[in-house]
Amino acid sequence: MPFGCLTLGEKKDYNSPTEVTDKYDLGQMVKAEEFCEIFRAKDRNTLKMYTCKKFHKKDGRKVRKAAKNEIMILKMVKHHNILQLVDAFETKKEYFLFLELATGREVFDWILDQGYYSERDTSNVMRQVLEAIAYLHSLKIVHRNLKLENLVYFNRLKHSKIVISDFQLAKLENGLIKDPCGTPEYLAPEVVGRQRYGRPVDCWAIGVIMYILLSGNPPFYDDAEDDDPDNRDKNLFLKILSGDYEFDSPYWDDISDSAKTLVTSLMEVDQDQRLTAQEAIAHEWISGNAASDKNIKDGVCAQIEKNFAKAKWKKAVRVTTLMKRLRASEPADSGAAAAADPNTPGGAPAPAPGGKSEGFAASIKAALSEKAPDTQTPNPPTLTLPSAAQPEEQPQSRCNGDVPQVMPEREGD
Repeated sequence: MPFGCLTLGEKKDYNSPTEVTDKYDLGQMVKAEEFCEIFRAKDRNTLKMYTCKKFHKKDGRKVRKAAKNEIMILKMVKHHNILQLVDAFETKKEYFLFLELATGREVFDWILDQGYYSERDTSNVMRQVLEAIAYLHSLKIVHRNLKLENLVYFNRLKHSKIVISDFQLAKLENGLIKDPCGTPEYLAPEVVGRQRYGRPVDCWAIGVIMYILLSGNPPFYDDAEDDDPDNRDKNLFLKILSGDYEFDSPYWDDISDSAKTLVTSLMEVDQDQRLTAQEAIAHEWISGNAASDKNIKDGVCAQIEKNFAKAKWKKAVRVTTLMKRLRASEPADSGAAAAADPNTPGGAPAPAPGGKSEGFAASIKAALSEKAPDTQTPNPPTLTLPSAAQPEEQPQSRCNGDVPQVMPEREGD
């Protein structure tokens, strides 16, 4: 299917709104995200359904950049485990992106609905994710926001494939990247520590995802009952910086040593020593027979409901107040000043230092301990709490096989 007439960086020949509506029937809005509105759309000729993302230019420069960035990245990629861009239009007031419609469930929902769930099931999920990320990395594309909410089953058939969605933060690695973005619980140490970073951040996030899928627990969390999100993030980031996680008993007692080795290699604090996506694919737990067939469903399911029922992790947060403080605490240098806008694909940051800075962790910990300056803008760039910010009904347990007939709408496309 041809793309709409869209040119970037040149004198634009804008599409008229009727070009969009003549080709697609946009239904009611499914939900509103930070940068865009999500619709279900039907091709008027084929009657095939798609997902439509609508970006309003009037909402600001960041919205316009996010739209152009996602279009540019998705037009570069074609992989069966990545939601494909089907069509794109730019009118004078909006961007429209039409993507494949994934009708399956989030991985969490799939696990909760299984009667039997083993390491081998997790290995199959991780293999597909790793193959997609290895493909992206071969194109020097960093996803930068890998998380469980962005992994969905393409359809509801028994052997449906996994697809990765949400490429608004993806970036071409033209030189190492510096701007901190992503979801806090999945951030790699080098992002938290304001180091230059690149493709290894995706491999760290894959390690976090694998840890959760095998135990039902997040590797990094704050036990303190603190209502101050700033303090919670501070404690979380300190643990990430030092790689402070464990394979706790009894949750990991039945997990194979091979699985633990792979998690450890993906969640290596030193990004230079971290396993690449291609290397992870060759690991015996992914490509061999090391993944156990033992049923771990009851333990994993119970922990998922305990840890994620309140949607503590279902937060679309890109740059928290703490991250802004980290950015402000960094000494200015000529390379950083000369860097291109970090949100613009292709912007080349300053070259990476020759090695890790001594005292890096100590300086970051000091910054984390400081009081955040009261310099927040009236509209902070990221604190979208779709469900955690609102009171929720206590979810009914699904570990005993009580599966609702209609699954809830997934969080993201």
